Amino acid sequence: MDHHPAARRGTSRRRLLTGAGAVVAGGALSGAFGAPRAASAAGDGFGLRIVDRNENGGRLQYYRFATDAIAWDPAVNVLLPDGYHTSGRRYPVLYLLHGGNADFRTFHLQDNIVNLTARRDLIVVMPDASTGWYANAVSSNTGPRDWETFHIAQLMPWVDANFRTFAEYHGRAVAGFSMGGFGALKYAAKYYGHFCSVSSHSGPASLRRDFGLVVHWANATSAALDLGGGTVYGAPFWDEARVSADNPVQRVGSYHDKRVFLVAGTSPDPVNWFDTVNETQVLAGQREFRGALGRAGIPHEWHELPGGHYFRHEMFVRDLDGMLARLRRAG
Repeated sequence: MDHHPAARRGTSRRRLLTGAGAVVAGGALSGAFGAPRAASAAGDGFGLRIVDRNENGGRLQYYRFATDAIAWDPAVNVLLPDGYHTSGRRYPVLYLLHGGNADFRTFHLQDNIVNLTARRDLIVVMPDASTGWYANAVSSNTGPRDWETFHIAQLMPWVDANFRTFAEYHGRAVAGFSMGGFGALKYAAKYYGHFCSVSSHSGPASLRRDFGLVVHWANATSAALDLGGGTVYGAPFWDEARVSADNPVQRVGSYHDKRVFLVAGTSPDPVNWFDTVNETQVLAGQREFRGALGRAGIPHEWHELPGGHYFRHEMFVRDLDGMLARLRRAG
């Protein structure tokens, strides 16, 4: 276990991207997408039908799908490693999950993921998740919102079928920020054989502490921003089995033989209610989770750093180093 009590503040901002105000992930991002030479065309399958795409000779590829799992057409950015189009090699994959009130473009538009991953032999998959908490909602008034099904049962096999990956435990990592950090911890435990490395950057790790504050937050935010008044976990009565299945502190045994990387801030902005509520709960939940991991004898790397609820670029770069050391090497 590695503890670093202080580090330089990162330069990124919290996830406040709105869909209508962002640049579309198409030709407007030509610098990232590179020359117009087409990549090998991806196909439909696994319940996904491609309805829009930008495939090219650069690193960043964009796809939008029709799927019965989601009432609207979710999208994904697939960031390929340098030289992918000519190398013929297979690569490990990182599934990088965004926070609430964000979308599949956020890590590109706000965090410059292209530069952060330059010269790394790694495919990075960044899917839409709305503010759906990486779950199949208990109730929705806006049509199907089965994000867990979309990510795990549809998108993951689609990626393995259309890109040169290692479709195995040691070929995949999952990481995320905020809500996405929770999603990473949840997916790594619930689908044990899928990911050998899991990273949570300011993501909550305990659903039931403080009278279930994170569950209430998930229900409220998903109801307002994704489900039209529906909820992820049920209200006023929770689907208790689902909460337990998704709760990292109740799934500690599922982190054996995984690389675990955790980041939390220690000094959120006291005049910013959003920052304070989010990171105070993140820090407390991660400390509870780390204690449970320690009692179970499960190694983990953790960092408590000055500042509040934002994606720390320098910690992500450190995380990438650890991921790549654990993942199967490209070849």
